[in-house]
Amino acid sequence: MSVLLGVDTGGTYTDAVLIRDETEVIATAKALTTRADLAVGVEEAVRAVLQGAAVAPEEIALASLSTTLATNALVEGQGGRVALIYIGFRTTDLGAHGLAEAMAGDPVLHCAGGHDHAGIERQPLDEAAIRAFLQEHGDDVSGIAVAAQFATRNPAHEVRARSLVAELSGRPVSASHQLSSRLNGPKRAVTAVLNARLIGMIAALIARTETALSGLGVSAPLMVVRGDGALISAGQARARPIETILSGPAASIVGARWLTGATEALVSDIGGTTTDIALLQDGVPKIDPAGARVGPYRTMVEAVAMRTTGLGGDSEVRVIADGLQGGVALGPCRVVPVALLAAEVGQPVHDLLDAQLRTATPGAHDARFVRAVRGLPRHGLAAREAQLLERIGAGTHALDRILRVRMDESALDRLIARGLVQVAGVTPSDASHVTGQLAEWDKAAAEKALTLMARRKVGSGQRLAAGAAALAWMIINQLTEMTSQALLEAAFAEEARDFGETPHVLARHPLMQAGLDRHRGLIRLDIGLNLPVVGLGASAGCYYPAVGERVCSEMILPSHGAVANAIGAVVGRVSMRCSGTVTALGEGVFRVHLEDGPADIDDEEAALDALERALSADARAAAQAAGVVDARLTATRDIRRARVDNREVFVEAVLTVEASGRPRIASG
Repeated sequence: MSVLLGVDTGGTYTDAVLIRDETEVIATAKALTTRADLAVGVEEAVRAVLQGAAVAPEEIALASLSTTLATNALVEGQGGRVALIYIGFRTTDLGAHGLAEAMAGDPVLHCAGGHDHAGIERQPLDEAAIRAFLQEHGDDVSGIAVAAQFATRNPAHEVRARSLVAELSGRPVSASHQLSSRLNGPKRAVTAVLNARLIGMIAALIARTETALSGLGVSAPLMVVRGDGALISAGQARARPIETILSGPAASIVGARWLTGATEALVSDIGGTTTDIALLQDGVPKIDPAGARVGPYRTMVEAVAMRTTGLGGDSEVRVIADGLQGGVALGPCRVVPVALLAAEVGQPVHDLLDAQLRTATPGAHDARFVRAVRGLPRHGLAAREAQLLERIGAGTHALDRILRVRMDESALDRLIARGLVQVAGVTPSDASHVTGQLAEWDKAAAEKALTLMARRKVGSGQRLAAGAAALAWMIINQLTEMTSQALLEAAFAEEARDFGETPHVLARHPLMQAGLDRHRGLIRLDIGLNLPVVGLGASAGCYYPAVGERVCSEMILPSHGAVANAIGAVVGRVSMRCSGTVTALGEGVFRVHLEDGPADIDDEEAALDALERALSADARAAAQAAGVVDARLTATRDIRRARVDNREVFVEAVLTVEASGRPRIASG
């Protein structure tokens, strides 16, 4: 008998599950995610699940981790301060594919160097500029990204720049050619920047998880879920944390398939921060060929074709005061629910809420609180940010007592983006406490917070809502509507037929809304999803029955769906893919683009075979590093030819080798 441990660290909860012999769930447990020290939540969840199943720690044969941490960080604009060494590109290229937005004002060096499409050096690498840049910025960033023009055709300049970073700064370095073998330098640079921004965060999560498991007596090897649902070793995740974006959502798809046996379905996983929707097709999650998109960023990371929306149980509720009726908007940012904050802090939160309730005039920051996150690095802070963080100190404060001038708001936004400060406010979780659908935390605090928000004025001069209960249903109905629109948008995006508008427009079209409402006039309109929806997440049982009714679809809410991410984390397989290119250098000359530089071979088949051998060795080594003993290799060749003078001419070939298998299971 083997016992497997799956752990998922989400924005609100950390889940743990034990599975016997890869066939049966024997225990599940939840603990609150502890942002200041993630190991605390991991340890609580794992200890609880071990006690619940009466399983000894030494019986665990394999442990695996999935996480929404990287996904949430990118959606919320968080992560460490980084630098980019941009080699051989024009300064205008910084605006391509959202690279300038990804840098968010962090330092960038444009320097000479780079290669052409054939892998031939265009200009010598400007090492002096790199040295000067590292001297100036090397100490005030948490990671450095390196991207060189046509590095996938010849990575020599990235390799040299990476060596200089290691020599002169010691900071973690993210080289774009190691993250993707495809062309499109600016897009590779975005991927490298995001990877560098996440390195410290994911490394800390893995290290603290390993510490927590070791402290409990679990000595089994630790795996991490990649964004396509496959497993990688903890060491591989540390080096390439960008591959863990959509880790949690991908694990949930694998878990949904394992739990339900469904082969064709939309899977919708609602967490604290995001709702993640993907298509399960022929029993496997559909992969996004263009690379994972998270928040505003399109990366070159191969991942599940997931549509991630900033909508969750802990989404910030904002008042829409415009218009006579007004309303509420949800997300995309996550805040700590007031009910949870009060459960953690106690009476001081009630005292602050009561003081606001005693005022006659509603305040813009009523029911909003702020506190610092301890234990995170604070390098690179501007003077006002440092002063604001000092003012917040170790306590929990009403936001209106912390913000003294308008410039404080911008400083606070930057501290939130760095993950150094948390804001608490009204969320759908608070609304569900008021309606009685949830009873996890402090209902009385949630009622006070919603009462404060309900008295805000809209365009007509009237209150937003009659009271806490009315506002709670307004919030929940808005979540139902936004989730339904997200599901419809995901379905339209996968439709083979072109309906003449974007999925976003189609999901919100008046005819679509009338069809969902079962319009009966001179025209009869009926519309809905034509496949079931698998609803996952701790709060799915609260919100998703109404969503199923709205989109006229069967809503499957499986047992253990609240911990589907943790289940998917441990039932997946290792799958390592390596890709490379052969190009035509001239008549009868084939250039093989390898990690250690290009090689020219005068025979097409020999060139293809040489690349396949190199890729096979790399993929097998990566699978073995992830714990696979006997990896199964599969190779595909995508060869492009052109017809010239009535004969076919080789243009380019892209080879991909995949090594897959289950990770080694330790003896219990």
